[in-house]
Amino acid sequence: MAATDTLSPESAIARRIVSLMDLTSLNETDDEAAIVRLSRLAVSKAGSVAAVCVWPRFIPVARNALRETGVRIAVVTNFPEGAAGVEQAAEETAAAVARGADEVDVVFPYRALLAGDAAVGLALVQRCRGACGDRALLKVILETGQLGAPDTVRRAAEIAVAGGAHFLKTSTGKTLPGATPEAVAVLLEVIAQAREGGTAVGLKVSGGIRSIAAARAFLDQYELRFGSGSAAPANFRIGASTLIGDLLDSMA
Repeated sequence: MAATDTLSPESAIARRIVSLMDLTSLNETDDEAAIVRLSRLAVSKAGSVAAVCVWPRFIPVARNALRETGVRIAVVTNFPEGAAGVEQAAEETAAAVARGADEVDVVFPYRALLAGDAAVGLALVQRCRGACGDRALLKVILETGQLGAPDTVRRAAEIAVAGGAHFLKTSTGKTLPGATPEAVAVLLEVIAQAREGGTAVGLKVSGGIRSIAAARAFLDQYELRFGSGSAAPANFRIGASTLIGDLLDSMA
């Protein structure tokens, strides 16, 4: 009998959530020691997280701490403001990839869209996708809580897909509200339409996910749309910073 066959239902779901997690630390007070501590949580009795998400300056620290673990390095750019500066966002993204980032979470210029400028968002995503090339995944943070109306969330998501986003992400976690079922429902529809057209796009939920129940609810929402067992690190992520402790406790 495989070891996973003996897990309780609670432990099994905890292990699954861990495997889909982007373990995150984006505090202004972060230092190298904090990133080392975070990286030590990335591989545990619950398995390995999908990625560790940190500031770009900590790429070397994280890569050294996670050597030979298989855990990916994700970083943020244009963060958290979501400025409309296409060149700067592209330069930050290119620099992060050059330093060894496996994934880049770039903030969409949501304020520009709210002001009626959709072109800058498309240009920014396109340039950042170009900077990633074949070396890194691009996750586009839409800041859905600030976009507000479902039609506006949909428009931003469609622009991000058109620009080449590998993932649509709900929130920076720096504004309220963060991830909501309502916003996720809109993103899932856009993702489904993209897949029907032959474009693979994933979903990352982040912002305020602090309990196993909340994480599981979003996982269930994704799989209700795409099928039981469909969520995998290649198409679904949960961004969280404090959730890992509860997940490990549930494995006890």
